[in-house]
Amino acid sequence: MTGIVRRSFDSADETRPFADGKGRLDLLSTDRGAVGRAVFEPGWKWSEHVKPLAGTDSCQAAHTGYVVSGRIHVVMDDGEETEFGEGDFMQVAPGHDAWVLGDEPCVALDWVGFGDYAKSS
Repeated sequence: MTGIVRRSFDSADETRPFADGKGRLDLLSTDRGAVGRAVFEPGWKWSEHVKPLAGTDSCQAAHTGYVVSGRIHVVMDDGEETEFGEGDFMQVAPGHDAWVLGDEPCVALDWVGFGDYAKSS
């Protein structure tokens, strides 16, 4: 491992587009696992734009990350729900749906749950 690593999501190792052009996931591979930047466009909803790729009833990825911009609403399978916005740290367990709030894209960084996210099963 080098002492300093500098990478850009604009030159990601992999980009996974969401259905209907509603955003994308940019992934950087690191020696400690994948780190992702998701751009969720207005109108994006997990159950419409990622569920067909995942093949599960709800998102089964655990997320630990940071919202760079925009807002997202998350509803757990048990009904618990919250919103995350710019500057928020987020931790979400598997078993949820989510969608963008408002007219601005939601950009989020995740260093736990994006390795297999939006990947065809």
